[in-house]
Amino acid sequence: MYRFSLLSIWLFFAVSGIAQEEINDSTKSLDEVIIRAFEQNRKARFSTASVKIIDLKNADRNNKLSLVNGLNTVPGVRMEERSPGSYRLNIRGSSLRSPFGVRNVKVYWNEIPVTDPGGNTYFNQFAYTNFSTIEIYKGPAGSMYGAGTGGLLLMNNFQRWKPGLSLEYLKGSYSTDALFATVRYGSDENRHQISYAHNQSDGYRSQSAMRRDNISWQSQLKLSGKQELTASLLYTDLYYQTPGALTLSEFTSNPKAARPAGGGFPSAVNAKAAIFQQTMTAGFTNAYQFNPRFKNTTTLYGAFAQIRNSAIRNYERRNEPGYGGRTVFVYNKETVTGQRKNSLQLVAGSEFQQGRFNIQVAKNRNGNPDTLQTNDDISYTALSVFVQGDLQLNQQWLFTAGISLNKATASLTRLSHYPILTQKRNYRNELAPRFSLKKFITEDFSLKSTVSRGFSPPTVSELLPSTGVISTALEAEYGWNYEITANHDFFQHRLQTELTGYYFRLNEALVQRRDLSGADYFVNAGDVRQQGVELQADYTQTFKKGLIDYFLIQAGYSYIHYRYGQFIKGTDDFSGKTVPSVPANTLSVLFDLHTRTGFYFNSTFYNASRIYLNDANTASADPYQLLGARVGWKKTGKKKYTMNFYAGADNLLDQQYSLGNDINAAAGRFYNAAPRRNYYAGISLGRIRAPQH
Repeated sequence: MYRFSLLSIWLFFAVSGIAQEEINDSTKSLDEVIIRAFEQNRKARFSTASVKIIDLKNADRNNKLSLVNGLNTVPGVRMEERSPGSYRLNIRGSSLRSPFGVRNVKVYWNEIPVTDPGGNTYFNQFAYTNFSTIEIYKGPAGSMYGAGTGGLLLMNNFQRWKPGLSLEYLKGSYSTDALFATVRYGSDENRHQISYAHNQSDGYRSQSAMRRDNISWQSQLKLSGKQELTASLLYTDLYYQTPGALTLSEFTSNPKAARPAGGGFPSAVNAKAAIFQQTMTAGFTNAYQFNPRFKNTTTLYGAFAQIRNSAIRNYERRNEPGYGGRTVFVYNKETVTGQRKNSLQLVAGSEFQQGRFNIQVAKNRNGNPDTLQTNDDISYTALSVFVQGDLQLNQQWLFTAGISLNKATASLTRLSHYPILTQKRNYRNELAPRFSLKKFITEDFSLKSTVSRGFSPPTVSELLPSTGVISTALEAEYGWNYEITANHDFFQHRLQTELTGYYFRLNEALVQRRDLSGADYFVNAGDVRQQGVELQADYTQTFKKGLIDYFLIQAGYSYIHYRYGQFIKGTDDFSGKTVPSVPANTLSVLFDLHTRTGFYFNSTFYNASRIYLNDANTASADPYQLLGARVGWKKTGKKKYTMNFYAGADNLLDQQYSLGNDINAAAGRFYNAAPRRNYYAGISLGRIRAPQH
């Protein structure tokens, strides 16, 4: 902790020192981004929400085959990849209950809920071409977005839209190939975009190949001066092999190996362990401005996921159709008295989601379904109604208060049981309030405090885990979050700093377990006490003349102290133990340098401390340090033709480390080896046209 703290402080003052040396040569500051979360739609410095924006520029500086490197630069956010295509997202410890995928975090894409009614998000369906910005909110967002104690992701594909086309090809280690193509056409009032992405890889480990094809379409039509209609469609066909976790001795001796046979179960190779995943999401959003003060935005959508999972233990087939809608009414009033400017915003709305899933589990015979074991129909309904008030007093005091009423109902029917067995669980009406107050002490210094309550009922995958045992006795987790944030900008906002401290007490926390076969199941763990500190410093420097156009430095540090409260299961007492799955310290440092000749350089450093892998704290993964770099040449011609040549490398320090660990796994099978030093290179061509009016 001491070393990390000293390094963070040194980075902060180093960046400040650079700013002081170059202030006279600077011509512009960091771009002010617009925050959309909680319907605020205002510049980040005037938002009461603690939000970080990942935009296309951030994604473009990393290997485009994965968002891991980009998202892990955000303090408090940790993304893991067990194998190509298998993601887990952690926001302030939200991955406690996530064997893979995204749980306990609500995700939207172009206003469409991507998180299904049962609480699961297939984040691996997205490709680089499916977003221009990702807005990340940390902490409970239930006052407007329903279940989830971890946070919120708002993904958008129309920010900075310009007509034109682009084509990009990437080649990398482990027989990696990727192709990205995007066509944007129309005018400022009628925007259209079609994109296609393909990537495939043999993977670093045995039994870790993957292939993904992704196509999306978006249209945004201005029907009148008052009405705008947006339509979106996303289809993904994904196949990825699952090598399985290793014991420490197996990981140490041969990290590339897949899980071997043992304990009466076949090897991952012999079981042909893999996931076949097809997903489709379609929806439209109608925005209507009744008058300058009053607006409604309504979204309707439908989604379908078809999953086939050939696992060590069994063969699972899932059909998961879902549909729903969301409507939001916003009233704005602004008053100006002399030099004073005050504004009031009132928000009211609701969200409804319905899923009707079927899950069939059979024995796995060499990668094919054999004898049927269980056949279950699941109906899951989620409803949320919310109101919010937002008050600004002369842009000096900002106050937000919101609350939602939420209800969830799950019904599970075992068709393979005679007589047919139905179990139903109603989760009580949950209130999720949120209060946030922000005060500008000076023009460049502000303090913000937030109190919020979050909740999250069990997902379908937790009520019916891969063990096949129905678990309707699981309780919903809930808790109160308290945080305070200090923001200070220096040198006309070129240096932006943010320091946040938080305390979150989570009750009835859902915790993952794994049996000897690798199958998941879940238990309630009593209370978890989560406290932490997050530090972010961003500095951009531009030059009027000379070789260097601009450079960027970003540093992010996170310290967490997560402990179980009262947690006794059978004869095991985990009270007071460190919560597994998240490192106590993480540090990221980004450096970008761009020249007027078109040459550029990007580098990213990431450090994670030791991670406990079980509730007893008897097993852990070693700390690791990752260094990535990329060099390239990018140029835009007179006729708006663009070209970009680049080459890069990840894990330049050649670290052997485990990423996407299997938490609380039986027989010590915790470790999933990540790639050692690897390389990639690519070329992109495009043309940008002036928008038609």
